[in-house]
Amino acid sequence: MPDTPTASDGAADLDLRLVRYFTVVAELRHFGRAAAALHLAQPSLSRQIRRLEDRLGARLLDRTPHGTELTDAGRALLPRARALLRAAGQAVAETRAAAEPTRLTVGYTTGLIITPAVRELRRRHPDADVHTLHLAWDRPRAALLDHRVDAVVARLPFPTDRLEVSVLYDEPRVLLVPAGHRLAGRERVTLEDIGDEPQPRLPDPAWNAFWRVDPRPDGSRAPEGPLVDTVEDKLELIAAGDAVSIAPAGSVAVHLRSDLAAVPLEGVEPGHVVLATRAGDRGRLVTAFRQAARSRLTGPPHPGGPAVDL
Repeated sequence: MPDTPTASDGAADLDLRLVRYFTVVAELRHFGRAAAALHLAQPSLSRQIRRLEDRLGARLLDRTPHGTELTDAGRALLPRARALLRAAGQAVAETRAAAEPTRLTVGYTTGLIITPAVRELRRRHPDADVHTLHLAWDRPRAALLDHRVDAVVARLPFPTDRLEVSVLYDEPRVLLVPAGHRLAGRERVTLEDIGDEPQPRLPDPAWNAFWRVDPRPDGSRAPEGPLVDTVEDKLELIAAGDAVSIAPAGSVAVHLRSDLAAVPLEGVEPGHVVLATRAGDRGRLVTAFRQAARSRLTGPPHPGGPAVDL
């Protein structure tokens, strides 16, 4: 009878946490942006990646003046790492589902308030262990498919394949400008008023197309602006007078810096706040949260909370 394989036979004991760190760095191609997305200090993230490389006996990433590049070993690992994380998330989710789940994690992106729906779910299901998790603007789909969350309230656009997505409400868009800008005191503006004004860009073509209105209805392109990754960087650019930006009115209503002004933007379609869950997920608590979100999240939040969204 053959011996049972052991770790000494060469099988790597992979830490899924390290695998997830690697996939985020590999997808963003930048240690700094990956550290911010993971809420880690950059030196700590670098140490974790080195731990994974040591365990595998291969260098996975190379730092370059332009960011981070995958090595041949890294390119070989990335699709398998993604599959491993999906399989682990599915194993956890299916195990919990088989045991009549009592835990639900709801994700939300910056500037969206989900408290009324979460409170309603807890009232109707006092046995449920309900958690909330803030997500970066570009992570709703990944967080769902990785089973880090079970439902997400977010703004479109983001990839929706393998998800069930329904619009909760629409919200007008506004133009965000420095407080002393020539348009700051206007009752409303149009795209023609900002034809030559640079707008910050994000590392996502679909998001840029919608939130920069690029191309414009007449076929012209939105002026190029600096590339940003975070809300804070974008707001600093606008406050400094280096750019203007189109933003969701509901998010701006939550909180606006004193050195910025928001002006209603006419002639563009509204933004869409949506509820997303994994396609085919009919779990008891997921179904209950869908109902709570549709009944309680029916319009933009009122002023008084934090943050301005990208």
